[in-house]
Amino acid sequence: MPLSDEQLQENLRWPRVSKFTLSACAATVAELVTFPLDLTKTRLQIQGEGGSQQHGGNVQPPKYRGMLSTALGIVREEGPLKLWQGVTPAIYRHIVYSGGRMLAYEQLRESVLGRSEDGVFPVWKAVIGSMISGALGQFIASPTDLVKVQMQMEGRRRLEGKQPRVHGVYHAFTKIVAEGGIRGLWAGWVPNVQRAALVNLGDLMTYDTVKHFLLRNTSIPDNSICHGLASICSGLVAAIMGTPADVVKTRVMNQPRDSNGRGLLYKSSTDCLVQSVRKEGFFSLYKGFLPTWFRMAPWSLTFWLTFEQMRRAMGISSF
Repeated sequence: MPLSDEQLQENLRWPRVSKFTLSACAATVAELVTFPLDLTKTRLQIQGEGGSQQHGGNVQPPKYRGMLSTALGIVREEGPLKLWQGVTPAIYRHIVYSGGRMLAYEQLRESVLGRSEDGVFPVWKAVIGSMISGALGQFIASPTDLVKVQMQMEGRRRLEGKQPRVHGVYHAFTKIVAEGGIRGLWAGWVPNVQRAALVNLGDLMTYDTVKHFLLRNTSIPDNSICHGLASICSGLVAAIMGTPADVVKTRVMNQPRDSNGRGLLYKSSTDCLVQSVRKEGFFSLYKGFLPTWFRMAPWSLTFWLTFEQMRRAMGISSF
């Protein structure tokens, strides 16, 4: 059912810092639970690109051909703890990204865009609000995303006999700034933001719309069953919307760079998109779709259940 006027006013009065903190904590829990699937997805997406398949002048066939093969290969060759390589900057990213996007969306929904007179938030407003909040949160968090991707690939580089590029989060940040300046921290921010807008369109818009549709049109109460059903839908739609942009983003951010910070493989995200389709076919844009979906589904489920329960425990009305 729609929120009452009292609940709407309560949501607006609740300190923004508290809402930001709850979102960041829920995202941290979800990230820790599902991070190995993110690492698996990244390895699958990287292995087909031009710079990673050259060895002695010959093009090498892909080492991994599926999610399970990739995960088992990492455990066997690098150790089980390597499945969480890069989790620290990933958590830093979600503190900024998820905290920011959730706070921005709720403020847009309650104050800027506003609900209809019957208390319903129209789908078209949810689309606008989710894309704006996702793009804003991701732009701010782009430096941590860049570090996360680079750290995830270090284990693969060591096995290929290459020198490690980074030795930790701090070293990664300082190396990027030294090579490309402050602007280097936002390398690949365009596909980053594009992906975030699409993923949030699938995640926030779908969850908000499905949840309140269930509350208005079925007998399901506002509990974990309702939250779980809505989160499953949001994870699937987010994966479908975001995987192509995720592939482009990962390749642009992971490519080697010259002394001026310019990419050596791709001139832009559009160039990466064109090259990927031309050399590997359209479905190369959906490399890693299954691990993306298998990660987004439990990530969404963990995040939304945790987030809703934390809001309830803090005395804030349901999202």
